[in-house]
Amino acid sequence: MKSQDVRKQFLDFFQSKGHLVVPSAPIVLKDDPTLMFNNSGMAQFKEFFLGNAIPKSNRITDTQKCLRVSGKHNDLEDVGFDTYHHTMFEMLGNWSFGDYFKEEALPWAWEFLTEVLKLDKDRLYVSVFEGNEVENVPFDQEAFDIWKQFVPEDRIILGNKKDNFWEMGDQGPCGPCSEIHIDLRTDEERAAVTGRSLVNADHPQVVEIWNNVFMEFNRKADGSLEKLPSKHVDTGMGFERLCMAMQNVTSNYDTDVFTPLIEKVEQITGLKYTSNEVKDISEEQNKTNIAIRVIVDHVRAVAFAIADGQLPSNTGAGYVIRRILRRAIRYGFTFLNIKEAFIYQLVEVLANQMGEFFPEIKSQQNLVTNVIREEEASFLRTLDQGLQLLENVIAETKGNEVSGAKAFELYDTFGFPKDLTALILRERGLELDEAGFDEAMLAQKTRSRAASEMTTDDWTILVEGNTETFVGYDQVESEARITRYRKIDSKKDGVLYQIVLSSTPFYPEGGGQVGDKGSLVSANDSIDILDTKKENNLILHFSKKLPENVNAVFVAQVNTKLRADSSKNHSATHLMHQALRSILGTHVEQKGSLVNPNYLRFDFSHFSKVTDEELQQVESFVNARIQEQLSLIERRDIPFVQAVEEGAMALFGEKYGDYVRAIKFGDSMELCGGIHVKNTAEIWHFKITSEGAVAAGIRRIEAITGDAVKGYFASHENMLNEIKGALKNPQDSLKAVVSLQEENVKLKKQLEALLKEKAKNMKGDLAKEIQEINGIQFLAKQVDLNPEGAKDLAYELGNLGTNMFLVLATAEEGKPMLSCYISKELVAEKSLNAGQVVRELGKYIQGGGGGQPFFATAGGKNEAGIQQALEKAIEFVK
Repeated sequence: MKSQDVRKQFLDFFQSKGHLVVPSAPIVLKDDPTLMFNNSGMAQFKEFFLGNAIPKSNRITDTQKCLRVSGKHNDLEDVGFDTYHHTMFEMLGNWSFGDYFKEEALPWAWEFLTEVLKLDKDRLYVSVFEGNEVENVPFDQEAFDIWKQFVPEDRIILGNKKDNFWEMGDQGPCGPCSEIHIDLRTDEERAAVTGRSLVNADHPQVVEIWNNVFMEFNRKADGSLEKLPSKHVDTGMGFERLCMAMQNVTSNYDTDVFTPLIEKVEQITGLKYTSNEVKDISEEQNKTNIAIRVIVDHVRAVAFAIADGQLPSNTGAGYVIRRILRRAIRYGFTFLNIKEAFIYQLVEVLANQMGEFFPEIKSQQNLVTNVIREEEASFLRTLDQGLQLLENVIAETKGNEVSGAKAFELYDTFGFPKDLTALILRERGLELDEAGFDEAMLAQKTRSRAASEMTTDDWTILVEGNTETFVGYDQVESEARITRYRKIDSKKDGVLYQIVLSSTPFYPEGGGQVGDKGSLVSANDSIDILDTKKENNLILHFSKKLPENVNAVFVAQVNTKLRADSSKNHSATHLMHQALRSILGTHVEQKGSLVNPNYLRFDFSHFSKVTDEELQQVESFVNARIQEQLSLIERRDIPFVQAVEEGAMALFGEKYGDYVRAIKFGDSMELCGGIHVKNTAEIWHFKITSEGAVAAGIRRIEAITGDAVKGYFASHENMLNEIKGALKNPQDSLKAVVSLQEENVKLKKQLEALLKEKAKNMKGDLAKEIQEINGIQFLAKQVDLNPEGAKDLAYELGNLGTNMFLVLATAEEGKPMLSCYISKELVAEKSLNAGQVVRELGKYIQGGGGGQPFFATAGGKNEAGIQQALEKAIEFVK
């Protein structure tokens, strides 16, 4: 059965059992600060389990794109070395929110596997929770009794808390689970060793395929369990593993989920991948297999993350995506001997393969391809740079072991991988101090963990249920009571309180717009609200302290100045999006934004730099809409399908409900939950302050509106007046500046000529100071020239004869510079290298540099160290 059919059969089966089929949520999470990525099928449904929202159906089925590369669930380092772990994978799931429970979930699971898919019952094992006295959770007798109807008792395994009690994190919904495992070994292997003994033993052919989690409890901050108001079913089946079972293979990578990608890698590299069925392969072939598995797995994770709006970057989720891609690149570089970008070529295969069910990968194909290609090219340049730096480390090494701390510095600063460092060192007969590397890595992780460490108390519930109402579209203040609160303590922000209100005008951070600030005021008390965020459908108000009387009646007041400035920038963002699509083309799509009171930032897809003329056109377009005084047309709770049909822009990577809010200014119409001006005239004026590249095919514009524009114009007027004053208030400032520039060019030419003449005159005097040491003509001297003059002088002196070793120092305007010239015969015969010389001597002037073997320079900031550097230079020729 093809993988496409496996997915369809599952969804059709549960649809026939009264489940609503819903699409996969984006792989990148936008409104859950506890998770970077969807790491399980249940992540998008957390708010339903917690009782903070009501699902559109009590029975749901889906396939969810998941990514497990950070936090508690992290499979990254296993990927490639075995045949069943993945970074990105699909989780097939069926869900009950307070509806059915074990008596339906378990028989349906058995029915689907054995009657619909017709898997061999004799190859299936099930597990149930054995109970835990410490947690006061009993043996799952109910699940055991249900399974006895379908499975012999010797195939029912009792599992401990580690294997059969599922929880997403340290706090939150959890419960006992019942897993289904399949034994895919040969009949001979099964006869020799029972599959029961290999369940949960990390055997590559005896694997878990389905987990039925029975959400009954909530894990509190103190570690205790409390019963949830309702019982829920949360099941997850590994799509790739199920395909392995259905296609009679013993590796996920031998299924049609991966074989098209593997075939493309084989075509590009000229190397062959051997199936898991092939035994006794060579060590070289095993390395090739691992590298190919890493690449075809990682490209899926990276491609879908980019398609869902997460670009590679140096922080947060973007850094994780960059790290995954770089892991794939270095496996290709090291083990497939591919020294140029090639992984981007797999995107087309992936789009053709999965585009029907996940249309985002098809529609974003060009963007994904361009971003991956540019990331590959950039990291390959980094690898080249790292190789040069590694040479320096090797040159400084005494003995045959290279410092682990130095190797970690290469990894930490330049992303140069540890295993590549070790491989190169082995080829040179050297060893890496791995313990030192690991110690430096652990120290960094400890620092990082300490910086982000946070403890969260349980909620103190004042009002049962979630009765919160958001009134912020219509009001900037409202009467409210506190319904719940909790304390959080982090190294970064200290102690903060999260407060939930019965009614709130505070807009929670979302859609690029920052959260509102303001205050909570009662008759006898007032506290500042520092920020507002949304988590699991709760609007959280952050404060440094709690009110003295949490049961009082409060007035929630938004800081109207900050909100007004943010709303101007947000509305201008919509108008600019329309302008970019009108001027640059409809290929332009929003890829990220930041809207705060001070400025707006907008990332968008575009293949080249936006010209000054185009930027001016964008400014004019937006300001024309401001001048037209367009009124806001806001439509709340409009059906999503209707809104899109009427022309509303929907953004990739955003999760929309069945009903949405549409914002319209003239012809600009977007789906948006943010705060906007009532009329474009409120924006006053729009001014672009910068434009640049963020990634391949992604540009960024920053702009300002309102009072910020007034300040911008005022500061430029002041600057112009200062320039006029410096120019003695000429009638035509521009003409005066041009005249100064022309005069400056003439004077520079005259100065260069004078310095060259000065260098020639110094040549004769310095030639007399050259001394012979060990057959080498040596001179180390500080000269009264600029760096360019010193270079000319070095070459002049170098032409006087052979075997020249010259170090000249300058200190123009207090900035020390060393120039080293070495005759080519000394480079060839004595292995002297000007680059190494200046790197070593540069330490004395607190700097560094490099260049070619026969000429190199180093700049620094310690002029007082020049003399010591010159004195040390003689050691290179002694």
